[in-house]
Parts: sequence; C-alpha cells; structure tokens
Amino acid sequence: MSVSLLPSFARPKFVLSPINRRRWHNFRANKRGYWSLWAFLALFFLSLFAEFIANDKPLLVTFKGEIYSPVFVSYPETAFGGYFETEADYRDPEVQRLISEAGGTIIWPLIRYDYRTINLNLPVPAPAPPSAENWLGTDDQGRDVVARLIYGFRISVLFGLVLTLASSVIGVAAGAVQGYFGGWTDLLFQRFIEIWTSVPTLYLLIIMAAVIEPSFWILLGILLLFSWVSLVGVVRAEFLRGRNFEYIKAARALGLKDTTIIFKHLLPNAMVATLTFMPFILNSSITTLTSLDFLGFGLPPGSPSLGELLAQGKANLQAPWLGLAGFFSIAIMLSLLIFIGEAVRDAFDPRKVMQ
Repeated sequence: MSVSLLPSFARPKFVLSPINRRRWHNFRANKRGYWSLWAFLALFFLSLFAEFIANDKPLLVTFKGEIYSPVFVSYPETAFGGYFETEADYRDPEVQRLISEAGGTIIWPLIRYDYRTINLNLPVPAPAPPSAENWLGTDDQGRDVVARLIYGFRISVLFGLVLTLASSVIGVAAGAVQGYFGGWTDLLFQRFIEIWTSVPTLYLLIIMAAVIEPSFWILLGILLLFSWVSLVGVVRAEFLRGRNFEYIKAARALGLKDTTIIFKHLLPNAMVATLTFMPFILNSSITTLTSLDFLGFGLPPGSPSLGELLAQGKANLQAPWLGLAGFFSIAIMLSLLIFIGEAVRDAFDPRKVMQ
C-alpha cells in the first residue's frame, strides 16, 4: 500500500477518471476543435461585457471631485450643470463642454456607440462606408455595424444556448420514457412525434407574428415546442438497447425503482450520444434565429440581430460592407461550433484510444 507524502492541502482535489482522461486527450488531439473552443469562448466572454466595449455612455466621469458611472446609473443633465432633468446625452458637445470646464474627465469605451445609437454626424447619407469612427460603417439607419455585431453575437449565442439546453432536457426525458418502458408507451409516443413534426414551424411563426409581436421569450417558447424532438430518437435508441442488459435486469430483480434505474444506470450511457449532438443542435438553433430575423419574423424591430444585418445587406447592394460583415460573422461563429462539435464527437468515440 502506497502512502502519499504530500500534505492534504497540496494533493490534487480533482482527478479525471481513466475514461474521461481518454476523452479529454482525444478532444485535445483534434487541434482544430480544441482551438476553436478557446476562440469561441473568448468571443462569447467578450460579448457578455458588450456594454463596456460598445456604448454611447462613458465608463466613468469625474466632475467636481465626484466619480460617476453612467454605464450603471442614469444621471440627469443637471448633475453636470445643465438645464434638463432628463438623462444626460454624453455625446452632446454642450455636456462635454460642461464637464471639461469643471476640470472633469470622460473615460469612453472602445466603441462610442450602442447598438441603438444613430450617428447624426455622418458625412454621407446612411448607410455610410467604413471610417475611423465607424470601423465597419453604418447600416441604413446610421447605427454602427460593429456595435450591432457585438450585441447581435451575444443575443444569438444566448438564445441558442437556452434553446439547446431546454430542448435537450425535454428531449432526453421524452426519449428516456419511450425507450425504458417501450410497448404502448413507445408506440403512442412515436405516432405523436410523427404528427407533431409534420406541423410547419415557419407558417406557425408567421401566423403568431401577425397576432402578437415576437419577443425573445415568446420566440424561444415557440421554437422549443418543435426543437425538443431532435434528441428523442437518439436517447430512445440508447434506452431500448440498455434496458435489456444483464445489470439492468438484475437491478429490477433487486427491486430498484424505475427512476433510480433510469437516472443512475441508463441515463449516463445515453448522455454520451446527447453531448455529441449538442454542439450541432446549438448551431441549428442559432441558424434558425438568424433565418427568422432575415425573413422579418424574428426578434422585434431594432433588436441587434445578425439576420437583420444580412437583410439590410440584401436591401442595400450599394453598401457591400453590410452583407460582408453579417456573412463573415455568422460564417466564423458557425464554423467554430462545427469544429467544436467534431472534436466532441472524437472525444466520445470509443474506437479512438490514447496514443
């Protein structure tokens, strides 16, 4: 028996099991997927702080010895010696003059535009071409394209993540019930899924958009009604195969509850296939939102949307920077997700062994 000479606080607290160590090794062996994961996480992490990167409000303002943070708190113009009780417009030259004359300073974010901010000082009619002030130009309403890309990337990924996680939970639960119990439960559920998947989702969204204005959560709920079936077949097959294993029959003979057998013995095996498919489901969720926004049945007008940017590029062929910015941002994002999905698939492939 070997005894570790390291003190308890110096011993590693987290040790991977041999099978998880093999999976992690296989994932890292796929260099394209491994580095795509880090690139995607870096872009997503930065987009979470979009208000500190692209905003028409300063990060900090010093005025007469006081420190203000307009990003977090709305201050009236009178707080800086102005005349109006409404929120100060920090892009207004008069407000900037009041602050500078009092010896104050303004610390701006990297991009001085929010996704809603309209540049009223364009030298040419909107959409304006790329310039030192607007790096990728403006759209047909004078809004900065870079700011809308950053905010649009964040909302697209968050929408895809929430839709993927929610649909995976429902799909795994439905597939587990079908595969474990089988018989009439499986038969009736399969007929229901066949009928449910035959409902035209796009037509339903068009009808709903005519009745109510789609929002983030309403759109998420409608798409969730149909997206959960993507994992049912995979999980159902795993449960149909696993419920006839000897150790499952032994667990039933010992009197274990069905819920215990499902969650403790069968679900871990089914999660391998589920995790392999999840990056591709995330990709599909983001593509669906982009397509709906492009057709005009997605998020409310004015929302930062990659699909809406593509639609503007289609409507303004004289401004190629709109279509190119939207195309490359979506292409890079979806390519990173595809590469990550391929690496996850390799990681859970039992035929691959560590070299």
